Amino acid sequence: MVKDYPCADRPMTTPHLDSASAESLLAFWRDAGVDACFEDAPVDRTHVAPPPAVKAVTRATASVTPIAATGDALSEARRLAAGADTLEALGLAIAGFEGCPLRGMGAKQAVFCRGNPEAEVLVIGEGPGAEEDERGQPFIGKAGRLLDRMLAEAGLEGRVFITNTVFWRPPGNRTPTAAEQAVCAPFVERAFALLKPKAVLLLGAASAKSVLATDEGIMRMRGQWREWRLPEGAVSAPALPTLHPAFLLRQPIAKREVWADLLSLAARIEADG
Repeated sequence: MVKDYPCADRPMTTPHLDSASAESLLAFWRDAGVDACFEDAPVDRTHVAPPPAVKAVTRATASVTPIAATGDALSEARRLAAGADTLEALGLAIAGFEGCPLRGMGAKQAVFCRGNPEAEVLVIGEGPGAEEDERGQPFIGKAGRLLDRMLAEAGLEGRVFITNTVFWRPPGNRTPTAAEQAVCAPFVERAFALLKPKAVLLLGAASAKSVLATDEGIMRMRGQWREWRLPEGAVSAPALPTLHPAFLLRQPIAKREVWADLLSLAARIEADG
């Protein structure tokens, strides 16, 4: 028995946290890539329970499944995205799209983009927050202002086009679900295809996992160049996952890692001419 491990020989007590502190702590672990937790009591994961009795479902009681609904919405998103020949037209298509569940969860408007429509770098975040939802542009709150300062210091001011994996604010600024990101993905991919950037910067775990179709944590991916290639259209670019600026507001010491990533991004662009 390891006596100095806090859970080895005595229960670990948890200090009282007010709601704001608890939310900040949970956000910290989320941005750090933690996606699982452990229970207080051990559970035998090798035990296989007998299958439950199957209930008959009649046509009268059956309802449309979320998968079917998502499929219809995804088809519509693909149709609208493919019909947009410019970034401006893409923004109008997004504003008229009704297939994302987030649209009916209290969001005031669609939040698509800001930045240079001929940018060398496509920046993709997670989703709009309260201030972005109010004003209709991504990354204009505290996290956005920090991002702008760091981009300017790295020599990337005016050279980026900024968007998110979803275009409507999730309730309570929660992380968008994989289904919500998937139904918005055709628009994100179309922005990528229209812009044809030299590089893509992925801000935070939710963005990196969605775009790169991976379950890896952001701490493992951060600072490592990957490739984002669309299945159609022969569009590809190097993609660099990094920490979300909202995470840096809570953990300023992590700014040095993001600063190193931005310098790597700037050097990559210059090397590509």
